Amino acid sequence: MVQEIVITYETLFELLQREKERNDLQKLEPAFFADTINYIKDKKKIIEAKSDSPFAEEEKRKTERQLENIHKIIKELYERREKKIIVLALDKSRTKSHLIDTSALLKEEKVFFDALVGLFDTYRNVILNSVLAEKIPFMEDLVIKKNIEKHEFKSAFELKKLTKLVRFLNQVPKFVGPELEEYGPFQEEDIANLPKEIAEVLISKGKAQEILEE
Repeated sequence: MVQEIVITYETLFELLQREKERNDLQKLEPAFFADTINYIKDKKKIIEAKSDSPFAEEEKRKTERQLENIHKIIKELYERREKKIIVLALDKSRTKSHLIDTSALLKEEKVFFDALVGLFDTYRNVILNSVLAEKIPFMEDLVIKKNIEKHEFKSAFELKKLTKLVRFLNQVPKFVGPELEEYGPFQEEDIANLPKEIAEVLISKGKAQEILEE
């Protein structure tokens, strides 16, 4: 069980150091992304606060420098975890083993992992297995599409069409979706990527607002 960690500059730095020093993917709290977003928002509030005090101005400058470093830490943490997830997915595709430990994956990373496994499986079937069967790999879109469907792999574009990114305007308690999956609870200003039909219900009731991505 992961010990609850309050996100601070120091803890982010420690998490990065731990990820750098160890070969295995390190466990993070399930709410890591949401907690990190809230932490960044708090820093931005300090920067945006209006004050004539010279001490406040110095605090703003200090916070701006810290926020730049926070962005760098998060980017490096993501990229180090990204590399480890790619290796895990490749091992899973090559070995078909059920012993691959995915317990350290966040739920968002699990989607990435499953997509990679599907992609590796697809090209292994189309290229390697064809060559081993003494056949020229047939790379037309139809073949790729059939293999992707076989492995139930959805591209990022397909997933995006099925979900909506929303910002909550009010508190919403935990609720159960149409397939008995649990969501929430959500606080005001929380951001979540939800199935399209659920997001549209929340938007229609004035509980959430869609965030249009550029």
